[in-house]
Amino acid sequence: MILGELEKQVLNQLWSVGEADAKQIHAIVGDERGCSLNTIQSTLDRLYKKQLLSREKQGHAFIYRARVDREDLIARLIRDITSDFVSNCSDSLMAAFVSLSADLGDSELDRLETMIREHRSKEQDTDQS
Repeated sequence: MILGELEKQVLNQLWSVGEADAKQIHAIVGDERGCSLNTIQSTLDRLYKKQLLSREKQGHAFIYRARVDREDLIARLIRDITSDFVSNCSDSLMAAFVSLSADLGDSELDRLETMIREHRSKEQDTDQS
């Protein structure tokens, strides 16, 4: 799945506010980018068709909400991109993450280690259930 810049901005806005209609998104994102309400409506519809948003009709407008949280979408995008290059061998993927971690400071690396430990703990709890 590929997301355009406007789609990313709209998703970020919805993650910030929780829910909004096209006019509310346009008031923030559209004005910043100089795009029309129709462009925002089309973008919301594309995100809905990609199953990234849910919508509910209220009066004459749809109210949109993100269907996925930020972390899940990032994981999905990474998986989509890397699947073309990594096939069955995860060593390349892990090496890429190690390479990326070179840009992290000590506190960020400590947080990463904590998140890995928490993930392993959850996996073990699930396996024992």
